[in-house]
Amino acid sequence: MARFTVTLQSSMAVGDAFAYLAAFERAADWDPGVAEAQRLTTGPVDIGARFRIVSRVLGRTVPLEYRITRFESPTLVELSAESGTIRSVDTITFSPSAGGSQVTYRADLRLKGAIGRVADPVLGRLLSRIGRRAAAGLQRALNP
Repeated sequence: MARFTVTLQSSMAVGDAFAYLAAFERAADWDPGVAEAQRLTTGPVDIGARFRIVSRVLGRTVPLEYRITRFESPTLVELSAESGTIRSVDTITFSPSAGGSQVTYRADLRLKGAIGRVADPVLGRLLSRIGRRAAAGLQRALNP
């Protein structure tokens, strides 16, 4: 399994940062690796809300359908996606800090099957590079 974790300071209040990131269709606004993002469900953002995210990875597009699996407003949102070859879990936590909030974003990515065990080191380096670019965009979005 590959993991990327970053903790950022935001000028947004905890509730505002939570609302912004829980609406995962906004990922295209801050993550340069996201080619498309859309919400697939209607109603309030809560457990079960689904989002289609199309990422650009090594010159290819990779579509995944994310679903909110944990929702503890305004402190935690977790989104999971799974395809035939990959499982992704993004966990975002929020806490108050001086002048706004602290946001910790953790992405866990696992390739399924025997290939996953062999490819983990490469996947870790790739996720780290993708994560650093996304973190820079997220830092800008969280400090308007």
